[in-house]
Amino acid sequence: MITQKPTPIVRQMLGVLIISNVLSGCSTTATTQSGTNDPWESWNRDVHGFNKDVDDAILKPVAKGYQEITPNPVDESITNVFSNINDIGVTINDFLQLKFLQGGMDASRFLINTTAGVAGIFDVAKLIDLPKHDEDFGQTLGFWGVPSGSYMVLPFLGSSNPRDTVGLIGDALFNPLTYVSFFGGFAANAATSAATAVDVTDTRSDLMSSEKIVNEASVDRYDFVKNAYKQRREYLIHDGNPPEESNDPLLEEGLGEGAAEGSADNNTQNNLTNNASPSTVHDPNAVTIINNSTKMPAQDSTVAPVINNSKHLLDLSAPDE
Repeated sequence: MITQKPTPIVRQMLGVLIISNVLSGCSTTATTQSGTNDPWESWNRDVHGFNKDVDDAILKPVAKGYQEITPNPVDESITNVFSNINDIGVTINDFLQLKFLQGGMDASRFLINTTAGVAGIFDVAKLIDLPKHDEDFGQTLGFWGVPSGSYMVLPFLGSSNPRDTVGLIGDALFNPLTYVSFFGGFAANAATSAATAVDVTDTRSDLMSSEKIVNEASVDRYDFVKNAYKQRREYLIHDGNPPEESNDPLLEEGLGEGAAEGSADNNTQNNLTNNASPSTVHDPNAVTIINNSTKMPAQDSTVAPVINNSKHLLDLSAPDE
């Protein structure tokens, strides 16, 4: 589930389809079923299982092959290139959320890595203390008070909600690859599709070592991924300082189940380490485990807890025995 690396065409198409079927009733569902944490659970579990099957059959084997043939420096460079492209959308969302200092930092990251980093192949900005941030249009909508709606699982893209589904379209519009694909002709469209495939494969490869922790930490994998996704999205929207109580129906489960359970969840989260890129495809789609052991500056998204599905990629499958 995934981080937020862009897959613009797929995201935009699926976003339109989901929005047309869901948004019309999301506000009513949120108010009339306030006591129901997951009103679309039947659908969600079916799609969760479908995504896992696709991952088992396609993404995971391809990612394993990619790991075997790709040297670490090349793998890191590919990750850096897509992360650099993603910084364009991150910067725009910074300014839309009135985070002008952070926006200036992220704009500087993009300019430095595009020039001195040779089109983003090298993360030079990190060497001069310009950290990578994680902002997307779903967070921007949340910043301006748009309610999340109920939890939902999208085919191929993984955990989401109506607000973040709309956010996928915004992120696609902020991604230059979208326009290259639309207006660049057949060759450009083919090149963009190939780049997206590499992006997804690279992301899935980076998450290979994280999935074992996820599966070992969860009894019900669906519930674990759902609660982790909701907690992390709330964390990101509030820049590391989520409210203790929320009226958002998406957060009623996992954040408000009592101090004892919350403490147990936090202890579990503190034992998880970040084994993947904290960007995005970063929810998205793909699961990223993030360390939440200490208080860090609110704008640094690399300390966000639990699972990052802002990439909105496939749910991860169980590890091989």
